[in-house]
Amino acid sequence: MKNGKLIRNYIYNTLYQILILIAPLVTTPYISRVLGVTNIGIYQYSQSVANYFVLIGAVGTTLYGQREIAYLQNKPKERSIAFWEIELLRLITTFICSIFYFAVFCTHGSYPKIYAILTLEVLATAFDISWLFMGMENFKITVLRNTIIKLTGIFCVFIFVKGSNDLGIYTLCVTAPLFIGNLSLWFSLKKCLVKTELNVSELIIGIKNRLKPILVLFLPQIAAEVYLLLDKTMIGVLGTHIDQVGFYSQGQKIVKIALTIVTSLGTVMLPTMSAFFAKGDHEGIIKSVKSAFRFIYMISFALLFGLCAVAPYFVPIFFGKGYEPVVPLMMIISPILVIIATSNVIGKQYLLPTKQQNAFTISIVAGATVNFILNIILIHFWDAIGASIATVIAEFVVTGVQCWFVRKQLPLKECIKSGIKYGVIGFIMFLVVRGVGMLLPEGKIWGVTLMVIVGVIVYGGEMIITHDPMLKIGLDLINNRKKV
Repeated sequence: MKNGKLIRNYIYNTLYQILILIAPLVTTPYISRVLGVTNIGIYQYSQSVANYFVLIGAVGTTLYGQREIAYLQNKPKERSIAFWEIELLRLITTFICSIFYFAVFCTHGSYPKIYAILTLEVLATAFDISWLFMGMENFKITVLRNTIIKLTGIFCVFIFVKGSNDLGIYTLCVTAPLFIGNLSLWFSLKKCLVKTELNVSELIIGIKNRLKPILVLFLPQIAAEVYLLLDKTMIGVLGTHIDQVGFYSQGQKIVKIALTIVTSLGTVMLPTMSAFFAKGDHEGIIKSVKSAFRFIYMISFALLFGLCAVAPYFVPIFFGKGYEPVVPLMMIISPILVIIATSNVIGKQYLLPTKQQNAFTISIVAGATVNFILNIILIHFWDAIGASIATVIAEFVVTGVQCWFVRKQLPLKECIKSGIKYGVIGFIMFLVVRGVGMLLPEGKIWGVTLMVIVGVIVYGGEMIITHDPMLKIGLDLINNRKKV
């Protein structure tokens, strides 16, 4: 694969992942003022409950499907059979989950109206076939189709959400575009599939044969999502007020956008790494892992120190008055950018493509267990701050366990050492940007913009001064001269 295609896929996937979050991000300054932190807390708490059923409905088919399609890129008939077997299983499990969710929470839950609208989000899982296109390394199609749908959702929020009584309308504006966007992808199936002659019995046998490997990936997938879901749910149950869920979710929202930029490389690299593994190209795997480590550290340290530098100035402008508790939450959560970046390379870019699911599962379960235990203890004393601390520690445990499993397979010392430099220049950038912020008037958008520009110039300048190899790689990628 040419580096040009790889970088294009990275860009497409980054846009796709950001697009999933762009509607609430763009509308946040408006919604945080119109709905208020309490309504935001109710929405985030209710959505965390619905997302448990989304995870169970997907039953691990997202990662599994992407990997299987990547293995069968050049085998259209086998690829088509694999798609229908995986998708039919997804349809069955999602509809079962939807019925159970609606019967329990939409009739007996704390916020039945919001739960009922969120049923669309659960159902949307059944029709999400983005994993097919990602496995085929065709990221462009998902971006183009979902852009139109997401923009429609954003416009609906500004048009229809007018006051604190419009929480139900807001929920519908956020959820309906996801459902419609997933359905729209089905119109492009003909480009990836061919006609196959399969009867019902053959499909049932095929689904049964896939159940075990799918379930192997199901546990780590559900455990991986447990951090954010459990945090919001447990803050809602154990915290002093539902407002704490609102503060926590707003802090998480900004860090998640930054995290999306960092982890998008993992989704793009999974098919490539799977192809290397299928060919037995160990040298290609190691080379790709080294490059991935340097790249994600360059990005993650810049975002980590950048967010910490601008948080006190950014939050009051972006969210409005009354959201001051979001500032420490953002700064506490920010280290997960580097921690998750590391586990993303080891886990999704190495362990999964090389079929070491057991190691991946153990690391995720260990992190989820630590997160759950610490949440019980820390939320009781410090509400959202306690949950934030628990999340960072849990992610560190995940990364530590994964490092232990691959300590003899990958040159970890060399890879992790490459990040020290970016940590140093990132910290210098933090000091400069924070110093600039102290000289500027508070509450001005142009001031925050200037701080960001200064940060980019300082970070980029330090890379130029130190002759960072990523600069040369970047130029080569632009000119399409190097090959993986």
